[in-house]
Amino acid sequence: MVPDECPALGGKGYNMGKYSHFDDSGRPMMVDVGGKEWTIRRAVAECFIELPEAVYKALREGEVAKGDPVRVAELGGIMGAKRTPDLIPLCHPINLESVRVRCNLTEHRQLRIECEASARDATGVEMEALVGVTVAALVFYDMCKALDKGMVIKEARLLEKSGGRSGNWKYEENA
Repeated sequence: MVPDECPALGGKGYNMGKYSHFDDSGRPMMVDVGGKEWTIRRAVAECFIELPEAVYKALREGEVAKGDPVRVAELGGIMGAKRTPDLIPLCHPINLESVRVRCNLTEHRQLRIECEASARDATGVEMEALVGVTVAALVFYDMCKALDKGMVIKEARLLEKSGGRSGNWKYEENA
């Protein structure tokens, strides 16, 4: 197969037949995980929202007009994690056993969001944890945008994962 031209890659393309999520003719496909061992999978992700003074103050004083944005964001993150295969192409639907989202203010005028997801399945839960934190961040933004639209969602990342063929992994700062 001749690589397709892609302007975003400077005219370079991919030989799609050599990738796990594409068949020999270059068409996308969902990877067959039928033969993989079912193990306990766990992943933790985080992201931060920089809060302008107006949002930070209203949050600390419990004066956000729409209600408690933290609890609504936590619920939205759980719902988002459950919908991951609807949002990420080729992501397997998995049997999530647990999703926990927690939001906490930091001393640096930020909201730290963490999502932990777990399942006993043939494929990992990293995407569910990452979708959980990013959807929670978007829900929080939506709840507080009337106060100040200058909130910055940043640093969404996987912190750790366990289970599966690749074993355990942990994020290391400056690695």
